[in-house]
Amino acid sequence: MQNYEDYLDEILITEDQLRQRITELGAQISNDYRGEKLHLICILRGGVMFLTDLMRAIKIPNTVDFMAVSSYGNNRQSTGQVRITLDLKDNIQDRHVLLVEDIVDSGYTIASVLDFLQTRHPKSLKVCTLLNKPERREVEVPIDYCGFDIPNKFVFGYGLDIDEFHRNLPFIACVDLSRYSPSE
Repeated sequence: MQNYEDYLDEILITEDQLRQRITELGAQISNDYRGEKLHLICILRGGVMFLTDLMRAIKIPNTVDFMAVSSYGNNRQSTGQVRITLDLKDNIQDRHVLLVEDIVDSGYTIASVLDFLQTRHPKSLKVCTLLNKPERREVEVPIDYCGFDIPNKFVFGYGLDIDEFHRNLPFIACVDLSRYSPSE
């Protein structure tokens, strides 16, 4: 595996920018759900870092659950075919649910997950994404809370991977694909 500096194009969002925006999102969510309990559902694996920072920034009672879905297979772009590989542990009926996602690009994954979760009759269901790629949208989906709109570039860091590596970086960076060689 190459060192990420070998194919780093640019740091798109710094650690400080992430921290500031997540604090703002937490305050907004806390205000919007004041007097309520909130159930956060994180889509694994990319959303974990965002979830942990966001749930600390939310100042109202909240619980958490996880789902894993796959729409990428071995590709870097969504196939449009979404399958649930890990279902929820908790019942969400009559609960305020906030779906926490790392990135929304084509919209297929979020649309499928929202349809699936609606069948479980939550009291409310909203979406919070750290990153939004509006240029890539093929399916319109509601995004109630958005950290950053970003250009249509391949990004990694802060939970997002490149071939399963570099999720641990404290910033979000763009890949220079001309200098990147996938691991073998």
